[in-house]
Amino acid sequence: MGRLPGRSCIVTGAARGIGRAIGEALLREGADVCFADIDADKVGEVAALNEAVAAAAGGKVTHVCVDVTDRVQVRAMIAHAVSVFGKIDVKFNNAGVNRPMNFLDITEDNWNFIMGVNGLGCLIGMQETARQMIAQGTGGKIINTASIASRQGFDNVAPYCASKFAVVSLTQSGARDLAKHNITVTGFAPGVVATEMWEQVDQDLMEIGAAERPGQAMEDFAAGILKGRVATPRDITGTTTFLASADSDYMTGQIVMIDGGMVLV
Repeated sequence: MGRLPGRSCIVTGAARGIGRAIGEALLREGADVCFADIDADKVGEVAALNEAVAAAAGGKVTHVCVDVTDRVQVRAMIAHAVSVFGKIDVKFNNAGVNRPMNFLDITEDNWNFIMGVNGLGCLIGMQETARQMIAQGTGGKIINTASIASRQGFDNVAPYCASKFAVVSLTQSGARDLAKHNITVTGFAPGVVATEMWEQVDQDLMEIGAAERPGQAMEDFAAGILKGRVATPRDITGTTTFLASADSDYMTGQIVMIDGGMVLV
């Protein structure tokens, strides 16, 4: 038996990277998992690939296409998961975007795009999940993806940093408001993780002149990691599974750093 039998979970941004790894780790522990992402084809493919994993662990798997900035779509996502699983116990607000620009070049479009997905998307996800959990009357867990960028600002990703600071604030605010409903709100802050997002960020940084060659940005960011290497998505899932499990029931309002010792706070 895994640690999460019978626990129903939704993970956004689950078509790739950290989100996919979170969902797959939950499945291995016996959870029911809804993989959600704006990329309908890719998230459907990921869910299909994990059907055997779910069956072997005693859980269920489903998927849904969702734009986390659209409240109607978020409600539909939750309704779909409830129709398949019967309830929602855990929600990971993991969907996120980044689009590096040098500080003086940041535009309103850049700001609104990043803050919309990372900030507003997190808020809507928390609100609509909480409403479902309150209606169920059994409490639940909301878990938000922050970042090392929620602890300090970086010059060419300022809107991303601001959005992740917002995630920390939303986590604390939600924890205070939802405790009376037996809903905990926590988060985790990855550092440099080798994912598809980092590949795109690496290219973007070269385009704006912040890096000279492929891989330089990751090398520069990783130079201060005490563990001596960048993370893989699986380095993150031990903590995310813990946050989804009963082992973390007495935690709320906290952000857990998982950065290999890059930022010490």
